[in-house]
Amino acid sequence: MTRVLKIGGSILTDKNRDAAARPEEIRRVAEEIASLPDDLVLVHGAGSFGHIPAKRYCLPESFSPEGLLLTHKSVVRLNDLLVEALSRAGASPMPVHPLSCTLLKDGRIEAFAVGPVKEMVRDGLLPVLHGDVAMDVSRKAGIVSGDQLVPCLARSLGAEVVAVGTDVDGVLLSGSPLVEMTRADMPSLADAVGGSLGVDVTGGMKGKLLELLDLADDGIGSVIFNASKEGNISRALQGEPLGTRVKSA
Repeated sequence: MTRVLKIGGSILTDKNRDAAARPEEIRRVAEEIASLPDDLVLVHGAGSFGHIPAKRYCLPESFSPEGLLLTHKSVVRLNDLLVEALSRAGASPMPVHPLSCTLLKDGRIEAFAVGPVKEMVRDGLLPVLHGDVAMDVSRKAGIVSGDQLVPCLARSLGAEVVAVGTDVDGVLLSGSPLVEMTRADMPSLADAVGGSLGVDVTGGMKGKLLELLDLADDGIGSVIFNASKEGNISRALQGEPLGTRVKSA
């Protein structure tokens, strides 16, 4: 069984301050993940390490080699922090930088070199991917979000469990999380499901939902849960009832 887990940048960083890591949260998340079986692929958001420089250089609307390099270097710093914390916690993490293995077309993933990720999982390693910049065949360059990487990996790996950790208890309606969500629910939730707090160039909760609904259409369900609460990462990956389940109609 392969499982895909995403931890949002809002958990690992303060998205309102440039390159502001949350070391205690990174340590906690790493320790929870390190206690899980070796069948996991981890994706993390870029948080303030990616969104703020991307916005400063008007990426992806403008093509800026300097902006691309600085944004990539910034997200790699956050990836390094998480990889180091995972190693200290006893996991066997391997960084996978999407800039080097992803090709976009009109902002969407056109090709992804999934072979090395499959081999890592097969050999008991923990691939750790992240939101990043990437080359785009129609726009020169763009941004590949963790939310777009998750369904790409889930499809390619035939994932049986997909869990997306945020800093809220799921998809909230009037302050309470929905137990489940289908595409038919989107029109009634359009006003309630917006972006995210802080600077985010990848779409916030609405963007997550649209990606996961497409994944559900392909027969792979998922859960959006609160990863800021201790123990929830393990619960979500074990299929315990929490957060919002995203499923096909």
